[in-house]
Amino acid sequence: MGRPTIADIAERVGVSKGAVSFALNGRPGVGEATRARILQMAKEMNWRPHSAARALGGARAEAVGLVIARPASTLGVEPFFAQLLSGLQAGLSAQSVAMHLLIVEDVEAETEIYRDWASAHRVDGFIVVDLKVRDPRIEVLEELGVPTVVLGGPGRHGSLSSVWADDREAMLSIVEYLAALGHRRIAHVAGLPAFRHTQRRMRALRDSTRRLALADAVSVATDFSDSEGAAATRTLLSRGTRPTAIVYDSDVMALAGLGVAGEMGVRVPDELSIVAFDDSVLTRIAHPAITALSRDTFALGGQVAEVMLALIADPEARQDLKTATPRLVVRRSTAAPGTWQDD
Repeated sequence: MGRPTIADIAERVGVSKGAVSFALNGRPGVGEATRARILQMAKEMNWRPHSAARALGGARAEAVGLVIARPASTLGVEPFFAQLLSGLQAGLSAQSVAMHLLIVEDVEAETEIYRDWASAHRVDGFIVVDLKVRDPRIEVLEELGVPTVVLGGPGRHGSLSSVWADDREAMLSIVEYLAALGHRRIAHVAGLPAFRHTQRRMRALRDSTRRLALADAVSVATDFSDSEGAAATRTLLSRGTRPTAIVYDSDVMALAGLGVAGEMGVRVPDELSIVAFDDSVLTRIAHPAITALSRDTFALGGQVAEVMLALIADPEARQDLKTATPRLVVRRSTAAPGTWQDD
């Protein structure tokens, strides 16, 4: 059987082609029960929009796809993603290329979107974030053969192009700075443990224990939300021997941790030093201002867009671009343990 058409669906359901067109395009003019039958039949017949026909003639979709498997409520408050998306869109818009953004609940749904969009030629390429330790998306995207850029590394992204910063090197710069101040009990409020960058940061702290003579170095995994960041902080500060410094994997969690410290009467920075892995307006306006790893996230988005556009123009032009390691910006939230700093 050839590619199913609107006429095929109309014949199966017993309605007009116009009714099928209305249902598939979300337009009024057809009852909800009929619409549901049409959509179900289209799914069963594996119908795809005719944008795929454009691909057969060599036409481009003039769009790239970004699918993110994280809770929308978490992403909505993260300055990192806001800056990244702004940089991406600015870079793509310079070539009149749009970005299709979709937020889903899990990797399985994300993978299905890749298959659907590739089959329908909705996009000319994909941008992938949150590289995982054993990432099932890589094989699927290689199989689809659509130009793809992974934000993350080093390695573990197969034959796909990548743009990445060294999370291990960045984490080491934080731990070494805190150790130089005299901290020997350092905690890490980490992100999702399935993410490769989370694992690299956790391992960097663990590997520093003996070299820097740390008495305690513990990582606590979270979902990057402010609520879990706050809960992890309460747990750490409730220990009999609590940490003298906490490193947070995001600025949002660092701000939540600062709030919990105040709630529990733990003074920052004389009793507890706080460092954020991301820098933003949140870390700068906090009191005290939070020491953070800083980088131009807007420019990072632009670099990803540049690699994506080059790959669309020449699918053989694979790139593995290492960007500058974020630099530590010291503010008032860190000090030698047990000291008091007047405002």
